[in-house]
Amino acid sequence: MKKLVVKSDLKDIRIDKVIASLCPEFSRDFIIENIKNGKFLVNDKTVKPSYKAQEKDIITIPDIETKKLDLEALDLGLEIVYEDDDVAVVNKPKGLVVHPSLTSTEPTLVNGLLYELDDLSSINGIERPGIVHRIDKDTTGLLMIAKNDNASKSLTEQLKNHSCNRTYHALVYGVINEEKGRINAPIGRSKEDRKKMAVVKDGKEAITNFKVLKRFKDFTYIECKLETGRTHQIRVHLEYIGHPLVGDKTYGRRKVIGDQGQFLHAKTIGFIHPTTGKWMEFDSELPAYFKEFMNNLE
Repeated sequence: MKKLVVKSDLKDIRIDKVIASLCPEFSRDFIIENIKNGKFLVNDKTVKPSYKAQEKDIITIPDIETKKLDLEALDLGLEIVYEDDDVAVVNKPKGLVVHPSLTSTEPTLVNGLLYELDDLSSINGIERPGIVHRIDKDTTGLLMIAKNDNASKSLTEQLKNHSCNRTYHALVYGVINEEKGRINAPIGRSKEDRKKMAVVKDGKEAITNFKVLKRFKDFTYIECKLETGRTHQIRVHLEYIGHPLVGDKTYGRRKVIGDQGQFLHAKTIGFIHPTTGKWMEFDSELPAYFKEFMNNLE
């Protein structure tokens, strides 16, 4: 059992969101379920998930048995773009979470990697074998995978010093008049919604460069290059300049079609090979639904 004290920066925020920010290992649905069942208490009393937290409230969370991480190898039909003894490059499809968590039961990219690859670095823990960076569940595209610890250290350092090339293609609302731009705005946890990120004064440095590839009547197709790698960086920055991603349920204006998720694709990845020292770069096609939607805009 653990007891958490609500600090002033979380005052007047829904208690389910407060717990989510203090206990990132729990999913929002898991938290709401346990609040409703009376397992998560506030000041030793049951509350509704909508209860607004007050400073110095004491949240009691009992020891709850969560499911064991399922690291079963699963054939998810992953597209392995490249593989050698040290690294691999995979083209992640839409709707696939990168690695497992204690409160989620859905298959992840890690399950698919265990099926496709014989070796994966364990340096980032048993639940994240081979993983050195992530993209969101509904973002598609290329990821670097480390097959041993030396490769993991090398790729992580390249991500840290921004020597990798990570190029994304995105479709955004509205027409961007500039041919290119540089968004330099710090990103941190949103003050209004602790589950979201936002541009905030005390956030971490975040820089996104973009250029226009094509303009449509009400949309713009752009390329984005990251200088930093903050959580939801492209999504937050594009919302910040008034051109959120099409289909982004969290940071966008509205859904455009069905349930496709945000129109964001990690198109190109480039890095220095950990062993040979040679520059390697890989490109990928836009997913079919992305191309089809833009074709319909013509």
